[in-house]
Amino acid sequence: MLLLAAFLPGIPAPVHAAPIPLLRRDDRLHREIENLESQWRTAVMQDDVATLNRLLADDYLGINPNGTLETKADALAQRRSGTVKISSIDPDNVKVRVYGDTAVVTSRVDVVGHDGDRDISGRYHYTRVYNHRSGEWKIVSFEASRISPGSKH
Repeated sequence: MLLLAAFLPGIPAPVHAAPIPLLRRDDRLHREIENLESQWRTAVMQDDVATLNRLLADDYLGINPNGTLETKADALAQRRSGTVKISSIDPDNVKVRVYGDTAVVTSRVDVVGHDGDRDISGRYHYTRVYNHRSGEWKIVSFEASRISPGSKH
């Protein structure tokens, strides 16, 4: 009766009602995705191609701040070449939302780095999408946009 009362309109749920177990599962999933985000940041800063290969889905497609599309092969080749050097990635306002077998991560991030001779340091917004397949979370999509200096965001 207590469980039924918690879902019927007009009948208040008892104060001692147990939390819904699904919420605990979401917390675990959020921590798992946050851990993968940390692995990704470390791998990018260390040019760790093996970890990036493990994290990226074979059908990964990214959109870089300059608007270019990037496949998994492109992303791994860029890391192997050493052209892009990222020395710092500092996330802020990270939000993880899980929708079944898909997780969406949004964040602001301060980056310090170079692409060849070009300084790419600055503040960015990004969205990274994970999909749970074959028992693992894989990055399937990424998009980053540079935040204009002086912007409130």
